[in-house]
Amino acid sequence: MKKVELSSIASYYLFSGQRLDLVLSKLFKEYSRSYLKNLIIMNRVCVDKNIINQPDKKILGGEILTIYPFSKDVLFNVPEKIFLNIIYEDDHILVINKPAGLVVHPGPGNEKGTILNSLLYHYKNIKYIPRAGIVHRLDKDTSGLMVIAKTFFSYNCLLELLKKRKIIREYEGVVKGKMISGGTINKPIMRHRTKRTCMMVHKLGKKSVTHYKIINRFKSYTHIAIRLETGRTHQIRVHMLYIKYPLVGDPFYGGSQIQLNCRKDEDNNKIYKFSRQALHANRLSFHHPINKNLMSWTIPLPQDMQELISQIYNI
Repeated sequence: MKKVELSSIASYYLFSGQRLDLVLSKLFKEYSRSYLKNLIIMNRVCVDKNIINQPDKKILGGEILTIYPFSKDVLFNVPEKIFLNIIYEDDHILVINKPAGLVVHPGPGNEKGTILNSLLYHYKNIKYIPRAGIVHRLDKDTSGLMVIAKTFFSYNCLLELLKKRKIIREYEGVVKGKMISGGTINKPIMRHRTKRTCMMVHKLGKKSVTHYKIINRFKSYTHIAIRLETGRTHQIRVHMLYIKYPLVGDPFYGGSQIQLNCRKDEDNNKIYKFSRQALHANRLSFHHPINKNLMSWTIPLPQDMQELISQIYNI
């Protein structure tokens, strides 16, 4: 972000009555006028904290002008025709149901084939929004609901809601072990000191709060509902391992193969071979960034988790 504050006297003589795009080109000389004009059209310029999308808007003098350049990490990614399971869409936001196995954002080892690449293909102008409008992420092998902003304004609004913990995110998971009751895990999380792709509970980490309750108990497993108060990387997975009820199928935080009271070893083996962490984002709720209406979406468990619970039930 670049910000320039003009004194009322200097701006009056130098810029008063001039077009906004022309004034910006004089203030931000490292950018071309056409680039700055595009910023204005894409709602990425503020005049005294108000978004202005008219390049020919006349400057009065004394205003604070703020520009938000395009994110390079989005512009240089390749659009790809990848199916998006859209649950809801309007001019401002998009809610999708992400399948397990689909990466959200490109990174080392996953430069292509992500939700971001798909968004760039289906929505041409979304490349001008930071992270292509992606407000929050789900891990590659976690399925479920995600909200994506389609405009710069809605992106900022949703980020603010997320920061103030006003976006409700609820999950369902299956953990190893028979829980006695629900509860709250309030333990800070930081990046693992030796396993750099993993996270860990540590007193020097960031505040992390996870609430959970029991949906159904089984002989050696528990089906739980989870609600995030904070949104740290791998938060649910790390917290569940910390309290010694790791998620079934979790390749990094699954814990050791604890002794389970199953009638048949083959039944237990089927469950241990579940191909991903048994975690699904089933509910999303927040006030719409434009009309402020409370909106909520709930989706059922995907087939693989339904089959997992059925197997556990029959053990």
